[in-house]
Amino acid sequence: MLHPLYGIRGCVVKRGKKYREVAEKIDANKLYTLEEAVKLVKEFSFAGFDESVEVAINLNILQKHTVRDTVSLPHGTGKPTRVLVFAKADKAKEAKDAEADYVGDVDLIEKIKEGWFEFDVAVATPDMMKEVGKLGPTLGKRGLMPNPKTHTVTNDISAAVGELKKGRVEFRADKTNVVHLGVGKCAMEESALLENCRALFESVMAKRPPDLKGDYIRSIFLSTTMGPGIKIDNKEI
Repeated sequence: MLHPLYGIRGCVVKRGKKYREVAEKIDANKLYTLEEAVKLVKEFSFAGFDESVEVAINLNILQKHTVRDTVSLPHGTGKPTRVLVFAKADKAKEAKDAEADYVGDVDLIEKIKEGWFEFDVAVATPDMMKEVGKLGPTLGKRGLMPNPKTHTVTNDISAAVGELKKGRVEFRADKTNVVHLGVGKCAMEESALLENCRALFESVMAKRPPDLKGDYIRSIFLSTTMGPGIKIDNKEI
């Protein structure tokens, strides 16, 4: 099975007229430079809203390998990040002073148990993790569970909230070995999208497993929310 952006082997994916018109303008046999790909996704955006610009990096890794970290996108994601913080007392005040969107402890835990998920990322102080851990099955499947590896379990709440608000996001390779992440919006300047893409590529490259043999990157595609993927020459980046 391929990544959802690019369909499933053996299946015919029915596409709309505008999608097909754009796809016909893209040379499927060509490896585009990053600059060319960014220019094309902006030019070919056809939805009636400001589409996200998305990167899909197909990695040549083994099942035992974990590729996961955070990256600070220099120009943010193009949309506000709603930050929730599980904290008490002074740390709760620190979170509020840092302009976290939601701050609480047991009250927020109970609210989430009832099905509330109006936030994009959760941060917790270490002392809160015993209680927050009970939300593991709920938050984990949505990719919202605080984790020390992604710097979302920390006592430095002010720094964590500030970085997340400025554009720090988590990336991880999924079960098909693909890192898929939004790196901005079509309305952003080309230069901003280029810098965000390069920041992601550098962070992913830094997580190459030390025991990996051969090429690390199989392919990289750039696309909009609704558009076809444009294959990038990763050796040129």
